[in-house]
Amino acid sequence: MAEDLFKALSDPTRRHILDELVERDGQTLFEICTRLVSKHGLSLTRQAISQHLAVLESAGLVRSRRQGRYKFHDLNTEPLEHIVNRWLRPGTPEGTS
Repeated sequence: MAEDLFKALSDPTRRHILDELVERDGQTLFEICTRLVSKHGLSLTRQAISQHLAVLESAGLVRSRRQGRYKFHDLNTEPLEHIVNRWLRPGTPEGTS
């Protein structure tokens, strides 16, 4: 699981997608594509963005849900919390050693 997570986070386009979902959760593919073009200058095809979303879903960072004919994408931070907690020492405040 950690390997999938790090692979998903290694790509800048996928990090931009996550940034957009942090800013506004529950977006359709069309909305994500539009925001990536307008805010980041990324003019990728919808198919390319869809493939990036599939990698993020496989890593557990994005969840999809269907409502009618639309598919919405939501951020899931649980895998990130698991990774962060993996290396925190019990009883040690964050950021100190």
